[in-house]
Amino acid sequence: METNFYEASTFYIDRERKFQSSMPAHHYHNGYEIFYLVSGDICYFIDDKAYQAVSGALLIIDMNEIHKLVNSSGASFERVTLEFKKDFLDDLFPCGLTVDVMSSFSRGRPFVKLSGQEMSFVERLLDQMIHEFTKMPEGYEPNLKTLLFQLLLFIHRKMSASPAADQTAVNSIHKKTFEIVDYVNRHYDEKLTIEQISSRFYISPSHFCKTFRKSTGFTFTEYLNNVRIKEAKVLLTGGSDKVANIADTVGFESLTHFGRIFKEFTGLSPLKYRQQYKTF
Repeated sequence: METNFYEASTFYIDRERKFQSSMPAHHYHNGYEIFYLVSGDICYFIDDKAYQAVSGALLIIDMNEIHKLVNSSGASFERVTLEFKKDFLDDLFPCGLTVDVMSSFSRGRPFVKLSGQEMSFVERLLDQMIHEFTKMPEGYEPNLKTLLFQLLLFIHRKMSASPAADQTAVNSIHKKTFEIVDYVNRHYDEKLTIEQISSRFYISPSHFCKTFRKSTGFTFTEYLNNVRIKEAKVLLTGGSDKVANIADTVGFESLTHFGRIFKEFTGLSPLKYRQQYKTF
């Protein structure tokens, strides 16, 4: 197995839509990495385990831990990669950290399952870091350190509260699950039910539900709503279409249901989200 070493950056973050990894071989580096999958579905190998990651997945990779990303479907995916060295935070707390936020990386539990609101919280932190890192406004470096600490503290608390059994790892990749995820990513705007998907992919509903959750970390409904809400957020902030039309466009049959699910994921109503994050 080819394994390459890379010198880690003191701090680096970027968000990119890709079709394949820029580091196809197994590799490791002398820094810490946080990987967030914004959209799509990929497989991430960390040491001797394979993790099926779908949109909303958060992976934390320890220093010198061998890892590799594989996009078996060949479809596009969007991800945020954050890399840093521990000394980047050293002067943030001169007297030392009262909470060992770095201990999360050494627990052997790289997969962090997030709820809808937690995804929105993590994405906002990452987006703020990307803005600070790329635009470099006055005071950007101490702000980057503060934002990074907030993210690490969130991960530490989340992992401390979650039993180890919540990990989603498989040594044998479930091909049918990837096929179903790919289908949902392309047909999320249609009426999709467990019974319909089970019939289409020749799998019993009970086995489908069990396998899908084990492979992705989400129930089918959670994943479908996640895909729909992510698309709705893009439409809300990048255009002026009515909320009712957006709800219908992304596959919700009622505006009331859309509003309830949207608030569960973001903590805001669709209109308030548009007012706060619109880009036009």
